[in-house]
Amino acid sequence: MDMVTVHEALKKYFGFDTFRPLQAEIIQQVFDGKDSIVLMPTGGGKSICYQLPAILMPGACVVVSPLISLMKDQVEGLWGNGVKASFLNSTLDPLEQRMVEDELFQGAIDLLYVSPERLTSKEFLPLLRRAKINLVAIDEAHCISSWGHDFRPEYTQLKFLKQELPGVPILALTATADRLTRLDIAEQLALDNPELFLASFDRPNLSLEVRPGQDRLGQIAAFIKQRPGQPGIIYCLSRKSTEQVAEGLRARGINAGFYHAGMNDRDRSAAQEDFINDRLTVIAATVAFGMGIDKSNVRFVIHYNLPKNIESYYQEIGRSGRDGAKAETILFYSYADVSLMQDIIKQEESDLTEVKLAKLERMQHYATGQICRRKMLLSYFGEDLRDNCGNCDICNKPPQYFDGTELAQKALSAIARVEEKAGMNLIIDILRGSGKQEIIDRGYDRIKTFGAGRDISYIDWRQYFEQFLNQGLVEVAHEAFGQLRLTPAGKEVLFNGRSVEMVQARAIREKQAKPQRAPAKGEQVREGLFQNLKALRLEIARKNGIPPYLVFNDATLEEMAKEKPLTDEDLRQITGVGDRKLHLYGNQFMDLIRSFVLEKKEEGFSVAGATYLESFELFRKGLSPAQIAEKRDLTEGRVYEHLTYFLEKGEAVDLNRLIQQEELEKVLAVAVREEGEQKLKPIFEALDGAIPYHKIRLALLQKK
Repeated sequence: MDMVTVHEALKKYFGFDTFRPLQAEIIQQVFDGKDSIVLMPTGGGKSICYQLPAILMPGACVVVSPLISLMKDQVEGLWGNGVKASFLNSTLDPLEQRMVEDELFQGAIDLLYVSPERLTSKEFLPLLRRAKINLVAIDEAHCISSWGHDFRPEYTQLKFLKQELPGVPILALTATADRLTRLDIAEQLALDNPELFLASFDRPNLSLEVRPGQDRLGQIAAFIKQRPGQPGIIYCLSRKSTEQVAEGLRARGINAGFYHAGMNDRDRSAAQEDFINDRLTVIAATVAFGMGIDKSNVRFVIHYNLPKNIESYYQEIGRSGRDGAKAETILFYSYADVSLMQDIIKQEESDLTEVKLAKLERMQHYATGQICRRKMLLSYFGEDLRDNCGNCDICNKPPQYFDGTELAQKALSAIARVEEKAGMNLIIDILRGSGKQEIIDRGYDRIKTFGAGRDISYIDWRQYFEQFLNQGLVEVAHEAFGQLRLTPAGKEVLFNGRSVEMVQARAIREKQAKPQRAPAKGEQVREGLFQNLKALRLEIARKNGIPPYLVFNDATLEEMAKEKPLTDEDLRQITGVGDRKLHLYGNQFMDLIRSFVLEKKEEGFSVAGATYLESFELFRKGLSPAQIAEKRDLTEGRVYEHLTYFLEKGEAVDLNRLIQQEELEKVLAVAVREEGEQKLKPIFEALDGAIPYHKIRLALLQKK
């Protein structure tokens, strides 16, 4: 497939000028008919990796999606972009299902969304065999693995796809999967030598903050009131707490609702729809709420309780800022949450209990860690972030650091000298020179680092090892009874002297209030336009019965507010504005932006393009260039310059009102005789100065 065609389709259907990292390579892999495992963070652009090939290749792509509500959102979004898509699930009656099946056979749809239960049913198999399938995309692929954090038994039956659809590439996609889960995905799906595409897990638009668990409700209410009208999710551990949080926020005048699995279907669906359509600003929910939404304009996610593992935490905070615009995350932490979660895990009596407890402990390390939080998150997924992020509470209010290189080397050396066959507790015992029988039996008392850290207490060593883990210097092999392994970054420290910054054990960070500066005039104008654009988006969405973010997402509106496009060509350059949406909504948004720009000019604000626009609007109202010049105290040539700008941008400008036919013919006659680049001065002189420069410029535009 010609990648020029692919880029054209990217802009036409999705409004993007360029691919995000790895998207083009993954799409090429699909065109080559090869299997892939794709790990991209939420909001990182996974969907385009299968949606674009599905649009461009003959046949249809089957997308395995875990939740009905998610299918509905994605299909609505695709239709809004001019893409033919549909779904098959229990919400359709038999006649509707038959219509979708007919469309699939006739090649009338590019993407068909189905649940794993539907895909593996006896009724669906004949359909799969008869239709022309070009690709199978398995979304939320971590659900296939018992090592994953949202295991779904139905996913384990998908291995049959390789047998039933030989030669059809399979794309397994997820936002969160550690090393074990990735290996399990490939095995469970019987993928053929799959290529692993591991995108950066960094979501720089998300701020990361951990707060102590005292007065959570009061802190949350104050946070929300400083951000009026911004949609957000508050994740709670229990059903009861979702209701209590929502009730407490409503008592404080905040438009909040709740969502949990114990509600009846009607109330649960109503709560979700109200939140998606911006009728409900804040929703307190259990983790049952999340995978089923595709709402791109969630501006904050708050965890009322500690999540059970980093995979869950990362996926849940990833539901904010999916549009790429700034979003905030807050995690409340208390040891009581840890104890409660430990009890819950132990009561499950699973074969994976120890692994789950170890992952909970890593989550606790993150909450109590004193280094850049983004470093901690990324290191968990095997990514080495060398510089601090500057967008987390630790970076904003840093603790006192010290050079911990020598300390780290002692610990890493001990791990290496026991051939990576010991867990954290045993390594600490070795460093502290313990006389435990296990150490003597294994001969660890004879290695060089035995007793090298006896001057540091056991508790302090634990805290330092948390920092080694969070900085990605070591990793825990859960499948090997928690043995510690050196990472590439750890080996750089041990063998190449890479420096390590650390925080003194039990260091106490000072809480300092960050002073708020008054927004500059330009920021006030931009924020005012952004709010107006949001209001228009909501009006259009309600009129069409769709979620507001399906009109345009927040990032697109923010770019409009910043750039203030004044023509269709300008608007087309805004990220997220494709052909379909330009046709559907372009005029309404353009009219609002133009009105806003002129209004701010009247109020004395300096807004780029405002003076050009004022001349253009007066011309549209019937005034001649001479009349506009007199009214605005400008030269006539200046007015022509303003109008020429809009003509060059493809706007409708009546040339007959600007240049006479006789003048046009004279200029073009001289221009034909001129060779090479058309310059104004030779034409002006050839016509003895009878036609001014601004009319010559217009005539040459007509020639083009």
